[in-house]
Amino acid sequence: MPSSQAIAILDSGVGGLTVAKEVMRQLPQEQIIYFGDTARTPYGPRSANEIVKFTMEIVDYLLQFQPKLLVIACNTATAVAIDHIRAMVSIPVIGVITPGARAAIKSTRNGIIGVIGTAGTIRSEAYDQALKRISPSIQVYSKACPSFVPLVERGVFYGEETDLAVSEALAGLKETPIDCLILGCTHYPFLSESIHSFMGPDVTLISSADETAREISTVLYHRGQLAESQELPIHRFFCSGDPVMFQRIAQMWLNEHITVTPVVWQVPRFI
Repeated sequence: MPSSQAIAILDSGVGGLTVAKEVMRQLPQEQIIYFGDTARTPYGPRSANEIVKFTMEIVDYLLQFQPKLLVIACNTATAVAIDHIRAMVSIPVIGVITPGARAAIKSTRNGIIGVIGTAGTIRSEAYDQALKRISPSIQVYSKACPSFVPLVERGVFYGEETDLAVSEALAGLKETPIDCLILGCTHYPFLSESIHSFMGPDVTLISSADETAREISTVLYHRGQLAESQELPIHRFFCSGDPVMFQRIAQMWLNEHITVTPVVWQVPRFI
């Protein structure tokens, strides 16, 4: 597959923009095609069957652009659907859970790690398993934070409402001896200022975005598919919900002007 093909990134909404931003920073020559399923977010409370179907539907849509690599930038979809997707496509598929676990293992000093995520991600115990595969002696404290994704999708990243939601959700974790906290949902870095303020300076926040971008670079390098063009790429953004809200959040986070193409699901499209 030519190196000029794009990297496809999908998420349940705007959260995967945290991964897209890091890919744009580390791999500025790579074109990104991004899909945010904002009409059906959040994925966390949904059943595994629903999440698999939704993820398959988005992948089917993205395959028309013939990407050279697919990133499932949604922790919930990574936990539930990544094996299904890998079995059905011929291109590399990268999730965000293993990179996030690796970053946490590198960061922790006392071997006690916190994980916050959607109900679906926490229920799957995907982070617990990924962490213990790397380091069996790691202790893990996990907590679902279902109020966070709706805040981010509304663009409420700061202020009293955010601080209150964070303090209510993380009160129990603050009493544990964790020294790093995995933001186990790609939406959560949008709230990192409030989370860091509440948890205090002794707890390092871990976002999987940086490590995920490194993994993308490594995979493309070994496949001989790193982009070679010297021209900056034009990224493409699609969302299934409100394109105005998506564009506002994306432009604020990425710090550049973008256009968003709305996608309306008419009939089920599965691979």
